Amino acid sequence: MCCESKRRFLLLYATQKGQAKAIAEEIWQQAGTHGLEADMHCISEMDKYNLETEKDPVVIVISTTGTGEPPDSARKFVKKIQDKTLPPDHFAHLQYGLLGLGDSEYMFFCNGGRTVDRRLQELGAQHFYDTGLADDCVGLELVVDPWIDGLWLALKEALQLQKEKEGMNNAVNAVSSSLSTAPHAVHELKLSSEVQNLKLEDEGARSSHILSQKLDDINLVAPARDTEPSLVHSVPPVSQSALNIPALPPEYIEVEFQDTQGENPHLSSLISEGRTFEVPVAKAVQLTREDAVKTALLLELDIADTAFEYQPGDAFCVICPNDVSEVEKLLHILGLSEKGDDFVCVKVKQGTKKKGAVRPQHIPERSTLKFILTWCLEIRAIPKKAFLRALVECTSDAGEKRRLQELCSRQGASDYTHFIRDSNVCLLDLLHAFPSCKPSLSLLIEHLPKLQARSYSVSSSNLYQPGRLCFVFNVVEFPAGPSRPVSRKGVCTGWLAELVAPLLHPSKNSQGTKEKALQLKGMNISSKISIFPRPNNAFHLPADPSVPFIMVGPGTGIAPFIGFLQHRQKLREQHTDREFGETWLFFGCRHQDRDYLFKDELQCFLKNGTLTHLKVCFSRDSSTAEVAPPKYVQDVLRLCAKEVARVLLKDGGYFYICGDKKHMADDVSDAVVDILSMEMEAGKLEAMKILAMLREAKRYLQDVWS
Repeated sequence: MCCESKRRFLLLYATQKGQAKAIAEEIWQQAGTHGLEADMHCISEMDKYNLETEKDPVVIVISTTGTGEPPDSARKFVKKIQDKTLPPDHFAHLQYGLLGLGDSEYMFFCNGGRTVDRRLQELGAQHFYDTGLADDCVGLELVVDPWIDGLWLALKEALQLQKEKEGMNNAVNAVSSSLSTAPHAVHELKLSSEVQNLKLEDEGARSSHILSQKLDDINLVAPARDTEPSLVHSVPPVSQSALNIPALPPEYIEVEFQDTQGENPHLSSLISEGRTFEVPVAKAVQLTREDAVKTALLLELDIADTAFEYQPGDAFCVICPNDVSEVEKLLHILGLSEKGDDFVCVKVKQGTKKKGAVRPQHIPERSTLKFILTWCLEIRAIPKKAFLRALVECTSDAGEKRRLQELCSRQGASDYTHFIRDSNVCLLDLLHAFPSCKPSLSLLIEHLPKLQARSYSVSSSNLYQPGRLCFVFNVVEFPAGPSRPVSRKGVCTGWLAELVAPLLHPSKNSQGTKEKALQLKGMNISSKISIFPRPNNAFHLPADPSVPFIMVGPGTGIAPFIGFLQHRQKLREQHTDREFGETWLFFGCRHQDRDYLFKDELQCFLKNGTLTHLKVCFSRDSSTAEVAPPKYVQDVLRLCAKEVARVLLKDGGYFYICGDKKHMADDVSDAVVDILSMEMEAGKLEAMKILAMLREAKRYLQDVWS
C-alpha cells in the first residue's frame, strides 16, 4: 500500500536583497520533515499560482524596501490586489499566514508586509496563523525562528479543517470537538522580539530537522584563563550546552574552470532595475578640512550625452566593486590566487536536493573568477546562520568547528548577535578568526548575497546645472576591533574616494584653509562610473511654489536641499512675477571651520532671497557666551517653535528631513511633536496625531539612512 501523499500548501516570497527568499527556502526545506509539501514561488510569478482559486493554505514571506514600499518583485502583485473594483469577499476562500521583514530604524516598519496583510483582510481572506513582523535592527531570527517553529502546528490544523470541508462528513463532529479543545496558544502569540521564549507544541517534529550537537561529540580545548566570550571563544552556559543547530543547507552550485578566453559581461547585465548609464566624473571637491572627523566629498557627473533624467530630491544608484585587496585576500584563502583571471562556468549541480534550484540571477553563467568576486558577490555581507552552518562542514579544527556551531545555534543566539551581527563581521573576518575553515567557491556563490548598488541623494538641479548630476557623501570608516583585524572603508565610498584621489589637487581658498578640488579640463585622465536612476515618489519640492517649506539636513543630509535651492533660484529668475513661499534651512555640523558644508553657497542663496532663513549650529565648538548656543538641529528647531508651528499649521507648509535616522531624525520628530503640543496647547498624543496627519498628507517627508 502506498504512503499517503504529503499535504500541500502554497509558499510565496517577495524579496529585495534575498532575505525573504532565503527564509522561504528554509520553510520549504523544513516542510518535508513535517509531512508537508511547500509549493514555492516568487510572488511575481503570477502565472504559476492563482490566489483567486487557491484552496490550500498560503504562507507569504515579504520584505520592505525604500521608505516603506513592498519589494520590487511584489509591485505587480500589490497593484493587482489594490484594484478598488474588487469585492470585499474576493478572497473569502483564502486562509493565509504572513511573515513580514523590516527594520525598526525606519519609520514605516514592515510596511511591505503590513500593506499586503491589510489588503488581504479587506478582501475577506482569513488568518490561519498570526502575522509575524521580524526586525532586522535587533535580528530577524528573534522572530523568524519561533514563527517558523509554530507554523507547522497551525498549518496542520488548517489542513485538517480543510480536509473536513472536503467531505469527511462522518467525522466532522468528532474532529471538530477534538480540535476545539486543542491548545491554540500559538495563534494567540503577539510575535515580537521576545518570542524566542515561546513554548513549542510541535517539539517532536521540530527535533527531526534540527541537529543536536552534544559536547562529547567533540574535543573542545579552550584556555582556562578566558573568562569572557569572544568571536572565537565561548563561556558557560553556551560552551557546556548541547546545541540545536540548523539543518545543513543542500549544495546546489558547481563551478567549472575553463581553458577558453573571452570577455566578461557588461555591468548593465547585473542590474534588473532598468537602464544603466556609464558617465564620467567631471568634478570632485573635498568639502571638509583635513582635520575634520569625517571626509565629505562632492562628485559632479557629466550626464549631458545621456538620457538620464532626475528631479531635485530623487536618488540614484552607483554600481560599485568590492575592494581589490579584499578580493585578492579571498582568492588567496581559497587557494585560487593564480586562477583569478581564469574563466569559470557556473551551473546548477546535478542531483541537488534544493527545490527549484537555479543559478542566482546576479551570477553570470560565464565570466572570470575575479569578476564574480569583484562585481557580483557582497563579500562584506554579515554571514547568515545558514552560511555559518555550511562553513562548519569546511572547518577541520575541532574547537573552531564547535564555535561555529555555537554561533549558528539557538543557544548561541546572543553570541551571534554580539560578535557577528553587531560587530559587522564579514566572511574575511571569519576566515581570519577560523583559519582551518576552507570553503569552496561554489559555497560562496550559494550563500553570499548580490553585491548591491549603493543609493545616493541627488544634490543638484538639472535646471540650474544642465547636463550635470551632483552628489555628496562621507567616506565611511570601519575601525579595527576585536572581531575585525583591520580597518576598512565603505565598499562604495571607499572606492569612489580612491577613484578620484589621483585627480584631486590642493588649492588655497580665501580663508587659507586647504580645499581639494578637481576639474577635468581636456585632461587625459577620465574616471567613469555606472549609475541608474531610483526616482523618489514623494521627496520633491511642493508643486505650488507659493507654499513655504522647512528643510532639516545636518552634515551630508544637506545634499538634496542644495538641489532644492538651486532649482528654486532658477525658478525665481525665470518667473519674476510669481509668488514664492518662504524657505527655512536648519543645518548642523561639528565645527564651523572644518565641516560646514556649502557655507559659501548657502550665503549666496540667503543673499539673493532664495533662502529666507538659515539656522546653523555646531556641536563640538566651544563657546564663551553666557548662554550656551544650541548644539543640534532639534535644539534650534525648538528655539523657532512659533515659526515652525505657523508654517506647518497655518500656512500649510512642508517639512523635509534628510540625514541619519538613529541619531537625528527621531530627535527631530520628537522636537516637532513638542513644538506642536506647546503651540497648540494640546497634549502630546494630540500633537502626535497631527504629525501623523502631516505624514499621511506627504507634508512631513524623510530621506533618512541608518
